[in-house]
Amino acid sequence: MSLAESIEKRAQEFAARYKSVHDEVSRVIVGHDDIIHGVLTCLFVGGHALLEGVPGLGKTLLVRTLSEALDLDFSRIQFTPDLMPADILGTNMIVEDPDGRRRFEFQRGPVFTQICLADEINRATPKTQSAMLEAMQEKSVSIGGEHYKLDAPFFVMATQNPLEQEGTYPLPEAQLDRFFFKLVVGYSSRDELNVILDRTTKGEVITPKKVMDGREIIEWQQLVREVIIAPHVQDYVCRLILATHPEGPFAQPVTNQYLRWGASPRGAQTVALAAKVRALLGGRYNVSFDDIRRVFLPALRHRVILNFEAEAESIDPDEVLLELLQKVPEKGDDSAAA
Repeated sequence: MSLAESIEKRAQEFAARYKSVHDEVSRVIVGHDDIIHGVLTCLFVGGHALLEGVPGLGKTLLVRTLSEALDLDFSRIQFTPDLMPADILGTNMIVEDPDGRRRFEFQRGPVFTQICLADEINRATPKTQSAMLEAMQEKSVSIGGEHYKLDAPFFVMATQNPLEQEGTYPLPEAQLDRFFFKLVVGYSSRDELNVILDRTTKGEVITPKKVMDGREIIEWQQLVREVIIAPHVQDYVCRLILATHPEGPFAQPVTNQYLRWGASPRGAQTVALAAKVRALLGGRYNVSFDDIRRVFLPALRHRVILNFEAEAESIDPDEVLLELLQKVPEKGDDSAAA
Protein backbone atom coordinates (compact mmCIF):
# COMPACT_ATOMS: atom_id res chain seq x y z
CA MET A 1 0.00 0.00 0.00
CA SER A 2 1.41 3.40 -1.02
CA LEU A 3 1.69 6.31 1.40
CA ALA A 4 -1.17 8.15 -0.32
CA GLU A 5 -3.42 5.09 -0.04
CA SER A 6 -2.49 4.64 3.62
CA ILE A 7 -3.30 8.28 4.39
CA GLU A 8 -6.62 8.04 2.55
CA LYS A 9 -7.51 4.87 4.45
CA ARG A 10 -6.81 6.50 7.82
CA ALA A 11 -8.97 9.49 6.89
CA GLN A 12 -11.81 7.18 5.90
CA GLU A 13 -11.45 5.22 9.15
CA PHE A 14 -11.66 8.43 11.17
CA ALA A 15 -14.77 9.56 9.27
CA ALA A 16 -16.44 6.19 9.88
CA ARG A 17 -15.64 6.13 13.61
CA TYR A 18 -16.66 9.77 14.00
CA LYS A 19 -19.97 8.95 12.31
CA SER A 20 -20.58 6.07 14.71
CA VAL A 21 -20.38 8.46 17.69
CA HIS A 22 -22.43 11.09 15.87
CA ASP A 23 -25.16 8.59 15.03
CA GLU A 24 -25.44 7.35 18.62
CA VAL A 25 -25.78 10.90 19.93
CA SER A 26 -28.32 11.73 17.20
CA ARG A 27 -30.51 8.82 18.32
CA VAL A 28 -31.22 10.81 21.49
CA ILE A 29 -30.71 14.46 20.46
CA VAL A 30 -33.27 15.63 17.91
CA GLY A 31 -31.89 18.13 15.39
CA HIS A 32 -29.03 20.50 16.37
CA ASP A 33 -26.73 18.70 13.92
CA ASP A 34 -24.29 21.65 13.79
CA ILE A 35 -24.09 21.65 17.59
CA ILE A 36 -23.34 17.92 17.70
CA HIS A 37 -20.61 18.37 15.06
CA GLY A 38 -19.17 21.27 17.04
CA VAL A 39 -19.02 19.30 20.29
CA LEU A 40 -17.43 16.29 18.57
CA THR A 41 -14.88 18.54 16.87
CA CYS A 42 -13.85 19.88 20.29
CA LEU A 43 -13.55 16.34 21.59
CA PHE A 44 -11.34 15.12 18.74
CA VAL A 45 -8.88 18.01 19.00
CA GLY A 46 -8.66 17.96 22.80
CA GLY A 47 -10.54 21.25 23.29
CA HIS A 48 -13.53 22.36 25.34
CA ALA A 49 -16.98 23.58 24.30
CA LEU A 50 -19.17 26.40 25.60
CA LEU A 51 -22.87 26.03 24.81
CA GLU A 52 -25.07 29.09 25.06
CA GLY A 53 -28.85 28.94 24.93
CA VAL A 54 -32.02 29.38 26.94
CA PRO A 55 -33.05 26.56 29.31
CA GLY A 56 -34.76 23.47 27.98
CA LEU A 57 -33.00 23.14 24.61
CA GLY A 58 -31.17 19.91 25.44
CA LYS A 59 -27.69 21.23 26.27
CA THR A 60 -27.32 19.09 29.39
CA LEU A 61 -28.86 16.08 27.67
CA LEU A 62 -26.31 16.39 24.87
CA VAL A 63 -23.27 15.99 27.11
CA ARG A 64 -24.93 13.21 29.10
CA THR A 65 -25.65 11.36 25.88
CA LEU A 66 -22.09 11.87 24.68
CA SER A 67 -20.75 10.41 27.92
CA GLU A 68 -22.96 7.35 27.45
CA ALA A 69 -21.73 6.83 23.88
CA LEU A 70 -18.11 7.03 25.04
CA ASP A 71 -16.51 4.74 27.59
CA LEU A 72 -15.30 7.67 29.71
CA ASP A 73 -15.80 8.83 33.29
CA PHE A 74 -18.42 11.57 33.60
CA SER A 75 -19.24 14.14 36.27
CA ARG A 76 -21.62 17.08 36.46
CA ILE A 77 -20.98 20.29 38.40
CA GLN A 78 -23.96 22.57 38.99
CA PHE A 79 -22.52 26.07 39.26
CA THR A 80 -24.22 28.30 41.85
CA PRO A 81 -23.21 31.57 43.57
CA ASP A 82 -22.18 29.73 46.74
CA LEU A 83 -20.01 27.15 44.95
CA MET A 84 -16.38 27.26 46.14
CA PRO A 85 -13.18 26.26 44.29
CA ALA A 86 -12.69 23.34 46.68
CA ASP A 87 -16.11 22.01 45.63
CA ILE A 88 -14.67 21.62 42.12
CA LEU A 89 -11.02 20.72 42.65
CA GLY A 90 -11.14 18.89 45.97
CA THR A 91 -9.50 19.60 49.32
CA ASN A 92 -7.11 18.20 51.91
CA MET A 93 -9.00 16.53 54.74
CA ILE A 94 -7.85 15.10 58.06
CA VAL A 95 -8.19 11.32 58.18
CA GLU A 96 -7.39 9.00 61.06
CA ASP A 97 -5.30 5.85 60.60
CA PRO A 98 -6.23 2.57 62.32
CA ASP A 99 -3.46 3.25 64.87
CA GLY A 100 -5.01 6.60 65.79
CA ARG A 101 -2.60 8.86 63.91
CA ARG A 102 -4.08 11.72 61.97
CA ARG A 103 -2.86 12.95 58.60
CA PHE A 104 -3.97 15.08 55.67
CA GLU A 105 -5.32 13.25 52.63
CA PHE A 106 -6.41 14.84 49.39
CA GLN A 107 -10.03 14.13 48.47
CA ARG A 108 -10.48 14.62 44.74
CA GLY A 109 -13.28 16.84 43.47
CA PRO A 110 -15.62 16.26 40.51
CA VAL A 111 -13.16 17.85 38.05
CA PHE A 112 -11.11 14.62 38.29
CA THR A 113 -12.98 12.96 35.46
CA GLN A 114 -12.79 12.74 31.66
CA ILE A 115 -16.03 14.42 30.59
CA CYS A 116 -17.01 17.29 32.89
CA LEU A 117 -20.31 19.13 32.51
CA ALA A 118 -20.04 22.64 33.97
CA ASP A 119 -23.74 23.46 34.09
CA GLU A 120 -24.65 27.18 34.09
CA ILE A 121 -21.02 28.17 34.58
CA ASN A 122 -21.85 31.89 34.63
CA ARG A 123 -23.79 31.52 37.89
CA ALA A 124 -20.62 31.00 39.96
CA THR A 125 -18.37 33.80 41.18
CA PRO A 126 -15.20 34.68 39.24
CA LYS A 127 -13.08 33.06 41.97
CA THR A 128 -14.84 29.75 41.41
CA GLN A 129 -14.85 30.10 37.63
CA SER A 130 -11.08 30.59 37.69
CA ALA A 131 -10.68 27.23 39.45
CA MET A 132 -11.42 25.65 36.08
CA LEU A 133 -8.66 27.55 34.25
CA GLU A 134 -5.69 25.32 35.05
CA ALA A 135 -7.72 22.15 34.62
CA MET A 136 -8.91 23.25 31.16
CA GLN A 137 -5.61 24.58 29.87
CA GLU A 138 -2.95 22.48 31.60
CA LYS A 139 -5.06 19.33 32.15
CA SER A 140 -3.85 19.33 35.75
CA VAL A 141 -4.75 20.56 39.25
CA SER A 142 -2.43 22.11 41.87
CA ILE A 143 -3.53 21.87 45.51
CA GLY A 144 -1.43 22.48 48.63
CA GLY A 145 1.85 22.40 46.71
CA GLU A 146 0.98 19.09 45.04
CA HIS A 147 0.46 18.65 41.29
CA TYR A 148 -2.15 16.20 40.01
CA LYS A 149 -2.52 15.23 36.35
CA LEU A 150 -6.03 14.68 35.00
CA ASP A 151 -6.83 11.52 33.07
CA ALA A 152 -6.73 11.84 29.28
CA PRO A 153 -8.79 12.61 27.36
CA PHE A 154 -10.20 15.48 29.43
CA PHE A 155 -13.15 17.39 27.98
CA VAL A 156 -15.17 20.21 29.57
CA MET A 157 -18.53 21.21 28.20
CA ALA A 158 -19.96 24.31 29.88
CA THR A 159 -23.44 25.75 29.47
CA GLN A 160 -24.71 29.24 30.11
CA ASN A 161 -28.00 31.09 29.83
CA PRO A 162 -27.62 34.34 27.84
CA LEU A 163 -30.89 35.89 29.04
CA GLU A 164 -30.75 36.10 32.83
CA GLN A 165 -28.47 38.82 34.17
CA GLU A 166 -29.29 38.86 37.90
CA GLY A 167 -27.24 36.38 39.89
CA THR A 168 -24.83 35.72 37.02
CA TYR A 169 -21.17 36.56 36.51
CA PRO A 170 -20.12 36.88 32.84
CA LEU A 171 -17.05 34.83 32.04
CA PRO A 172 -13.92 37.00 31.71
CA GLU A 173 -12.20 37.07 28.34
CA ALA A 174 -9.25 35.01 29.65
CA GLN A 175 -11.56 32.13 30.50
CA LEU A 176 -13.68 32.45 27.37
CA ASP A 177 -10.49 32.03 25.37
CA ARG A 178 -9.96 28.62 27.01
CA PHE A 179 -13.01 27.29 25.17
CA PHE A 180 -12.27 25.87 21.74
CA PHE A 181 -15.76 26.59 20.36
CA LYS A 182 -18.69 28.70 21.47
CA LEU A 183 -21.84 27.04 20.15
CA VAL A 184 -25.16 28.88 20.13
CA VAL A 185 -28.08 26.49 20.61
CA GLY A 186 -31.24 27.67 18.86
CA TYR A 187 -34.86 26.60 18.97
CA SER A 188 -36.15 23.39 17.41
CA SER A 189 -38.28 23.35 14.26
CA ARG A 190 -41.91 22.22 14.08
CA ASP A 191 -41.01 18.72 12.90
CA GLU A 192 -38.26 18.39 15.51
CA LEU A 193 -40.65 19.44 18.28
CA ASN A 194 -43.10 16.73 17.22
CA VAL A 195 -40.32 14.12 17.38
CA ILE A 196 -39.23 15.41 20.81
CA LEU A 197 -42.77 15.11 22.14
CA ASP A 198 -43.11 11.59 20.73
CA ARG A 199 -39.90 10.52 22.44
CA THR A 200 -40.36 12.22 25.79
CA THR A 201 -44.08 11.99 26.56
CA LYS A 202 -44.84 8.41 25.57
CA GLY A 203 -42.49 6.52 27.86
CA GLU A 204 -39.95 5.81 25.10
CA VAL A 205 -36.40 5.47 26.45
CA ILE A 206 -33.43 5.49 24.07
CA THR A 207 -30.07 4.50 25.51
CA PRO A 208 -27.02 5.03 23.27
CA LYS A 209 -24.45 2.24 22.99
CA LYS A 210 -20.82 2.75 23.92
CA VAL A 211 -18.92 2.95 20.64
CA MET A 212 -15.52 4.45 21.55
CA ASP A 213 -13.10 4.59 24.49
CA GLY A 214 -10.46 7.03 25.67
CA ARG A 215 -7.52 5.22 24.07
CA GLU A 216 -9.10 5.45 20.62
CA ILE A 217 -10.03 9.10 21.10
CA ILE A 218 -6.40 9.95 21.91
CA GLU A 219 -5.26 8.13 18.75
CA TRP A 220 -7.66 10.17 16.62
CA GLN A 221 -6.54 13.39 18.34
CA GLN A 222 -2.98 12.60 17.24
CA LEU A 223 -4.16 11.90 13.69
CA VAL A 224 -5.93 15.25 13.46
CA ARG A 225 -2.67 17.10 14.12
CA GLU A 226 -0.97 15.19 11.30
CA VAL A 227 -3.37 16.60 8.68
CA ILE A 228 -1.56 18.89 6.25
CA ILE A 229 -2.39 22.57 5.90
CA ALA A 230 -0.72 24.14 2.88
CA PRO A 231 1.19 27.43 3.34
CA HIS A 232 -1.30 29.46 1.27
CA VAL A 233 -4.26 28.03 3.24
CA GLN A 234 -2.49 28.68 6.54
CA ASP A 235 -1.82 32.25 5.42
CA TYR A 236 -5.57 32.62 4.78
CA VAL A 237 -6.17 31.70 8.42
CA CYS A 238 -3.58 34.26 9.54
CA ARG A 239 -5.12 37.03 7.45
CA LEU A 240 -8.61 36.24 8.76
CA ILE A 241 -7.34 36.51 12.33
CA LEU A 242 -5.43 39.73 11.61
CA ALA A 243 -8.56 41.14 9.96
CA THR A 244 -10.20 41.14 13.40
CA HIS A 245 -7.58 43.57 14.80
CA PRO A 246 -8.86 47.17 14.69
CA GLU A 247 -6.56 49.63 12.91
CA GLY A 248 -4.29 46.76 11.88
CA PRO A 249 -2.82 46.34 8.37
CA PHE A 250 -5.44 43.73 7.45
CA ALA A 251 -8.41 45.36 9.22
CA GLN A 252 -11.59 45.81 7.20
CA PRO A 253 -13.97 48.79 7.56
CA VAL A 254 -16.38 46.67 9.60
CA THR A 255 -13.50 45.79 11.96
CA ASN A 256 -12.66 49.42 12.70
CA GLN A 257 -16.31 50.31 13.07
CA TYR A 258 -17.49 47.60 15.44
CA LEU A 259 -14.59 45.79 17.13
CA ARG A 260 -12.62 46.90 20.19
CA TRP A 261 -10.27 43.89 20.38
CA GLY A 262 -9.52 41.11 17.93
CA ALA A 263 -8.70 37.42 18.25
CA SER A 264 -5.49 36.09 19.78
CA PRO A 265 -3.10 33.52 18.25
CA ARG A 266 -5.15 30.87 20.08
CA GLY A 267 -7.97 31.77 17.71
CA ALA A 268 -5.76 30.93 14.73
CA GLN A 269 -4.80 27.62 16.33
CA THR A 270 -8.48 26.83 16.87
CA VAL A 271 -9.47 27.56 13.27
CA ALA A 272 -6.60 25.45 11.89
CA LEU A 273 -7.25 22.43 14.14
CA ALA A 274 -11.02 22.47 13.62
CA ALA A 275 -10.52 22.72 9.86
CA LYS A 276 -8.32 19.61 10.01
CA VAL A 277 -11.23 17.67 11.51
CA ARG A 278 -13.51 18.87 8.70
CA ALA A 279 -10.90 17.77 6.15
CA LEU A 280 -10.76 14.24 7.62
CA LEU A 281 -14.56 14.03 7.59
CA GLY A 282 -14.38 14.77 3.88
CA GLY A 283 -11.93 11.90 3.42
CA ARG A 284 -9.05 14.32 2.78
CA TYR A 285 -5.67 14.68 4.46
CA ASN A 286 -5.26 18.35 3.62
CA VAL A 287 -7.23 21.43 4.64
CA SER A 288 -9.24 23.42 2.10
CA PHE A 289 -10.44 27.03 2.16
CA ASP A 290 -14.00 25.78 2.64
CA ASP A 291 -12.94 23.86 5.75
CA ILE A 292 -11.65 27.14 7.20
CA ARG A 293 -14.88 28.98 6.48
CA ARG A 294 -17.05 26.26 8.04
CA VAL A 295 -15.36 26.52 11.45
CA PHE A 296 -14.68 30.26 11.53
CA LEU A 297 -17.78 31.41 13.44
CA PRO A 298 -17.76 28.98 16.41
CA ALA A 299 -13.99 29.41 16.74
CA LEU A 300 -14.01 33.23 16.80
CA ARG A 301 -17.39 34.50 18.04
CA HIS A 302 -16.22 34.50 21.68
CA ARG A 303 -12.76 35.81 20.91
CA VAL A 304 -13.64 39.20 19.44
CA ILE A 305 -14.86 42.05 21.66
CA LEU A 306 -17.41 44.50 20.34
CA ASN A 307 -17.09 48.24 20.95
CA PHE A 308 -19.77 50.59 22.28
CA GLU A 309 -21.09 51.43 18.82
CA ALA A 310 -21.73 47.75 18.05
CA GLU A 311 -23.52 47.22 21.36
CA ALA A 312 -25.63 50.35 20.83
CA GLU A 313 -26.69 49.10 17.40
CA SER A 314 -27.24 45.51 18.71
CA ILE A 315 -24.62 44.13 16.33
CA ASP A 316 -23.85 40.45 16.85
CA PRO A 317 -20.24 39.19 16.62
CA ASP A 318 -21.39 36.71 13.96
CA GLU A 319 -22.45 39.60 11.70
CA VAL A 320 -18.96 41.10 11.83
CA LEU A 321 -17.24 37.75 11.28
CA LEU A 322 -19.47 36.83 8.33
CA GLU A 323 -18.60 40.10 6.64
CA LEU A 324 -14.90 39.42 7.20
CA LEU A 325 -15.32 36.04 5.50
CA GLN A 326 -16.77 37.86 2.50
CA LYS A 327 -14.14 40.60 2.40
CA VAL A 328 -10.88 38.72 3.07
CA PRO A 329 -9.69 37.07 -0.19
CA GLU A 330 -8.31 33.54 -0.33
CA LYS A 331 -5.17 34.76 -2.08
CA GLY A 332 -3.05 37.07 0.03
CA ASP A 333 -1.53 40.36 -1.07
CA ASP A 334 1.98 40.59 0.38
CA SER A 335 1.98 44.35 -0.01
CA ALA A 336 -0.77 44.62 2.64
CA ALA A 337 1.65 43.51 5.34
CA ALA A 338 4.32 46.01 4.35
